[in-house]
Amino acid sequence: MSKSKPEVVFVLGQPGAGKGTQCLKIVKEYGFVHLSAGDLLRAERNIPDSQFGELIEDHIRNGTIVPVEITCSLLAKAMAKHSLERAAQGDTAFGHGRFLIDGFPRNQNNFDGWQSTMSEKTDLKFVLFFDCLDDLCVKRCLQRGAAGSGRTDDNEESLRKRFSTFATETLPIIQYYQKLDLVKRIDASSNPEDVYKEVRSLF
Repeated sequence: MSKSKPEVVFVLGQPGAGKGTQCLKIVKEYGFVHLSAGDLLRAERNIPDSQFGELIEDHIRNGTIVPVEITCSLLAKAMAKHSLERAAQGDTAFGHGRFLIDGFPRNQNNFDGWQSTMSEKTDLKFVLFFDCLDDLCVKRCLQRGAAGSGRTDDNEESLRKRFSTFATETLPIIQYYQKLDLVKRIDASSNPEDVYKEVRSLF
């Protein structure tokens, strides 16, 4: 394990594949820090007078992808914050930290931005791909929205756009990493406990 750079695992999958649920389990057992690109963007959107707030909300509502400069900036800031906190607590077991980056990179622009600004500063271990049937993912997202998730994109219209974006823009990135033998695919269609049994075998 490299101690000189933060270790990164990219976590990708369709909306509703259970990425967030599984990341919480990994964090609890293996000491990773979970950074959700979507959560960071939503938090930035909610900051009063944020210069990016309106732009981020437009992209989220339309199921499109926020410009990489914004997303990479928020990820780098969050990673630096956690690394400093870890150092202040005297925790140097994993150098500058271990991070699950959830929902990133989602397209070529994300990939290019990460390669140019962050790839040399981090150690990418692998890409964790939660693969699930679209119909099941839609059902999960709609249930999440009905239960009061507070997400403006948990509705059928936004979901159609998000699945289209995943198929045309995110899948090619996953296929690129597959060629490098960096993708660990998990069947995410069963219940969370069974899915996590598969996840554990990778960590």
